Amino acid sequence: MNGSHRGENTIAMKELFSQYAAYNVWAHHKLLYQIQQMEEQHWYAEVPSSFNSLYKTILHMWDAESGWFQRMRLHEKIVVPSDSFDPSLKDACNGLIQQSMQWEPLINEGLGEEGLRSSLVYKNSRGEVFQQPVHEVLLHVFNHSAYHRGQLVTMMRQLGETNIPQTDFILFARKAG
Repeated sequence: MNGSHRGENTIAMKELFSQYAAYNVWAHHKLLYQIQQMEEQHWYAEVPSSFNSLYKTILHMWDAESGWFQRMRLHEKIVVPSDSFDPSLKDACNGLIQQSMQWEPLINEGLGEEGLRSSLVYKNSRGEVFQQPVHEVLLHVFNHSAYHRGQLVTMMRQLGETNIPQTDFILFARKAG
């Protein structure tokens, strides 16, 4: 680091979150594409993890991103995709990608710097009420996805997959920059 003073060369919070939303979509695309190239039997094979298959992990990621997006849009009743129908793996991958693509427009068009610092009052899945700054919720959403992408990579390796794409943020930033 060059030792510059705090505040110099800073990136606006809105720009940072917009970049991270775009990264989230890019990383999802790369990893989910590769999972769909695997043998179908591997999609549903049980592998020790938080959610014990590639399919269940992807479905959880979609459910979570969808739930948080609905909270951010102040929906009273959260509709969980996996409660509404029984999607195939490809449907779940597509649903997760489509959901992820909604974050960047929300950040760019619906939130300003002030909106990112504002508080969001929401209920969790157990009905408990919380209040947190919007930027903390967004950090959680994108970190949650990164965490589970890491689990997907581990499960892919355990299933014998050797063609695993690199989804590090720095690779996205180099490509975008």
